[in-house]
Amino acid sequence: MISFPKAKINIGLRVVEKRTDGFHNIETIFYPVALSDALEFVVQQGKAKEDELVITGMDINTRPDKNLVTRAVKRLRLKYQVPPLKIHLHKAIPAGAGLGGGSSDASYMIRSINKCFRLDMTDDEMMEAALDMGSDCPFFLNPIPSSGSGRGEILKPVDAVLEGYYIVLLNPGFIISTKEAYHNCIPAKRSKRLEELFKEPVKTWKKTIVNDFEDFVFKVYPVVGELKRSLYRSGAVYSSMTGSGSTVYGLYSDKPSIKGKLRDYLIYEGLI
Repeated sequence: MISFPKAKINIGLRVVEKRTDGFHNIETIFYPVALSDALEFVVQQGKAKEDELVITGMDINTRPDKNLVTRAVKRLRLKYQVPPLKIHLHKAIPAGAGLGGGSSDASYMIRSINKCFRLDMTDDEMMEAALDMGSDCPFFLNPIPSSGSGRGEILKPVDAVLEGYYIVLLNPGFIISTKEAYHNCIPAKRSKRLEELFKEPVKTWKKTIVNDFEDFVFKVYPVVGELKRSLYRSGAVYSSMTGSGSTVYGLYSDKPSIKGKLRDYLIYEGLI
């Protein structure tokens, strides 16, 4: 079975408060983009007892047994009989880039195994398994534009207001620790919910919708802030870092001309 796990961007990311379980409550808008990995698996032949994972494409510097795809399979085996699998993961979404690549791979694996082996998992059961893999994994079980709250697992569909917009993704080539980003972010509640701001015209987002991690990341990794400023200079209607970084995206009304050194950082462009 083959699937194509999508990437996502965050339109705004607010760290609201730290929870007693060590996680944080957030507000964000998850929005899928067409950049995707490719994930394929077949049942192992012969007497194989272990899963085999081959990773091609981008180097994500992760041991196969630590990859979220194989962890997702092991999570399902706690309750369901899943035979040893031969898995091929082709990576086009960089790791640690705020695009949810690993989370998407894990969730698509859960969804595909449920379908392939007719496990008849309920939506709640898939949600529980996905959440064990990561806070943004539940979004990728049904990756449609959604507001996310709680850890990110409380999802509510929102209007696909970016249809027809062009997106540019720039990545500086390094990983930013999510743990470090949260450690250096001061939680705060706001009077107006992010979902309300999202409903305003896209051209107003520059002044109203922010990613709380940007202050820390831009100070420690100034190139990320410069990429955001460069996207605005190239005509972006809205630009932001996604997740805890390090990818920055720009939204455009029309296809822009990305020239010069910016092209060295370009990992994806196209209609959203």
